Amino acid sequence: MMSLASERRALLAAQPELLRAIRRGIEKEGLRVDAAGNLATTPHPSALGSALTNPRITTDYSESLLELITRPLPDAPALIGELTDIHRYVAQRNPGEPIWNQSMPAHLPPEADIPIAWYGTSNTGMLKHVYRQGLAWRYGKVMQCIAGVHYNFSLPEATWDLLADGDTAQDRRNTGYMALIRNFTRHAWLLMYLFGASPAVSRSFLQHAGFEAQLTRLSPDTYCLPWATSLRMSDLGYKSPIQSDLQLCYNDLDTFTARIHRAATTPWPAYEAIGTHRDGQRIQLNTNILQIENEYYSNIRPKQTTARCERPNTVLRQRGIQYIEVRCMDIDPWAPAGIAVETSRFLDAFLLYCAVEDSPMFPPPGFCQESQDNFGLVARAGRSPGLLLQRDGHATSLRDWAEEVLDRLVPYARLLDELTGDGGHAAALDAQRTKTRDPEATPSARLLAALRDSGQEFHDWTLAQSQAHWDALRANSLPADVLADYDATARASIADQAAIEAADTISFEDYVARFHAALGPVPVH
Repeated sequence: MMSLASERRALLAAQPELLRAIRRGIEKEGLRVDAAGNLATTPHPSALGSALTNPRITTDYSESLLELITRPLPDAPALIGELTDIHRYVAQRNPGEPIWNQSMPAHLPPEADIPIAWYGTSNTGMLKHVYRQGLAWRYGKVMQCIAGVHYNFSLPEATWDLLADGDTAQDRRNTGYMALIRNFTRHAWLLMYLFGASPAVSRSFLQHAGFEAQLTRLSPDTYCLPWATSLRMSDLGYKSPIQSDLQLCYNDLDTFTARIHRAATTPWPAYEAIGTHRDGQRIQLNTNILQIENEYYSNIRPKQTTARCERPNTVLRQRGIQYIEVRCMDIDPWAPAGIAVETSRFLDAFLLYCAVEDSPMFPPPGFCQESQDNFGLVARAGRSPGLLLQRDGHATSLRDWAEEVLDRLVPYARLLDELTGDGGHAAALDAQRTKTRDPEATPSARLLAALRDSGQEFHDWTLAQSQAHWDALRANSLPADVLADYDATARASIADQAAIEAADTISFEDYVARFHAALGPVPVH
């Protein structure tokens, strides 16, 4: 008798048009730095257009932290090709400020001098700016300078008719994506082991963040955790102790959004002590556990496209999940665009596996502490010899479990390769087996080995890598027609921002009140 997953794979194989309709996109962050690798505190370059309205190039927390955004695309080579093109464009139009190609930050100025992203004077732009001011008051600016790669993934609507139950198409889509998220949560530790690339950090970051005593000194300016895979995704990276107690439910979308709503409407004493205004100016959107839904930091998010003044939680409830966003990928310092085609192919096979395989519900309250503990352990000590993880209450070797998951990914890589007519996904899978058998082949181990072998500090090695990528991107100019299209988009974005600013008819305080009201009443489910 065929397993449920085998039956589902057979159905997908019989309808290859569904697999062809899979879409993946990337939002890649990167700090602008000067020639010495210091954080560039200059305004967002005008040649790149408006950070508020340019669909390709915006900023994340800081004015210095670029976010480069691809369209949803049909395959990994097209995806990484477009991301590389956006990097080439930035290199051509802002050549003097390379992008720091590493998740952990460059040398930072005093915290007061880290510029918060600015989006103009419209109510929409000011909402984004004040939200980021609130993050600075709550968590400090230094943590907001950590960067990563966000990987978006969607399956076509008809796929969920084969994979999930529900009375309506939206019900089936929501059920299917939440099942994907549960399976992802169970196995996300594997991504940390295979692709974590931030085991070290400069001393200046530790001095700002206050973690120096917890790490090992590798050289005068470089600290590390010897067996770490990703300091970024560990408890030393971008984490909030307050949020760690929220324990969202991943069993169904209604409960998930109800708990997000509660966090976004429940005051927190420490944030109440900060207040919402200083010297007549708003400094955070509210004093709740979350100012907005996106403040909740997680490894994966259910997503739905939002329009101006719409709330993510509200549109999720109204329109359902449109795609998922994987948020735990470190920047690959060896890849010019921060992520390689091989990595994208592996992620596609991995996420398809998470969508198709059986995904039991988490026990009440719908949150898997065991999975979170495994993830944190691998981020801090994933290459530790003989490391054991917890699997359904039993100790399991990381290596054995990793090999098992890779074996189970084989038919999914094969499905995708049948579409492309090559063996790219199988090759990407085989490349990961090398890492499970030899921890020294992982990116985190390779980075530490490169520091030891070169005798360089983390900062100097990363700057050299980043500058080499930058020089190559600049030397490989965009074709004239592509460059003209990017320029036109940048110019149009500036005009779009001006139009938004001119169209405002209410005060910012009224706009904030309307934004809060858009969250709606407490969900009933």
